[in-house]
Amino acid sequence: MKARNKRIIFIILGLCTVGAASAMITKAMQSNMAYLYSPETVMAGEVPKNRLVRLGGLVKKDSLIRSESSLDLSFVLTDNRGHEVKVNYDRILPDLFKEEQSAVVKGKFDDDGRFMAEEVLAKHDAEYMPPELDDILAKEHSYPGKPDKVKAPATTTEKATYQ
Repeated sequence: MKARNKRIIFIILGLCTVGAASAMITKAMQSNMAYLYSPETVMAGEVPKNRLVRLGGLVKKDSLIRSESSLDLSFVLTDNRGHEVKVNYDRILPDLFKEEQSAVVKGKFDDDGRFMAEEVLAKHDAEYMPPELDDILAKEHSYPGKPDKVKAPATTTEKATYQ
């Protein structure tokens, strides 16, 4: 074989190796990716079954139901616009988890349509809303979100302005 043919074969094998490695990395990343959905999107039937997803919303008041004999519990996530999703969870809730506060849950919808959470994330202060959830609410409902900066009024008669 000539040296030129060996180089061409080496380059082709290298490109095949890089292509195969890229395909494996992409497949692994897609299987670990969990998209964030709102309760409205869930009610519209746009969320895939038996696939890892994240749901974001507010925990509905008086919806937390705990089992007396195990760690099993359920609660309802809502967007305060009439869309609600019941969440089932079988682990210890975070300390900051409270009703009427924002939460993000990660899990899957089973074949019966129940959401089985694997992880529950709760807010960390009174102003917290997950950025993805804030973006979804802003996009779907013309929700203005939180302003980046608020300029304090110079006098008591001026109103605060947003920069």
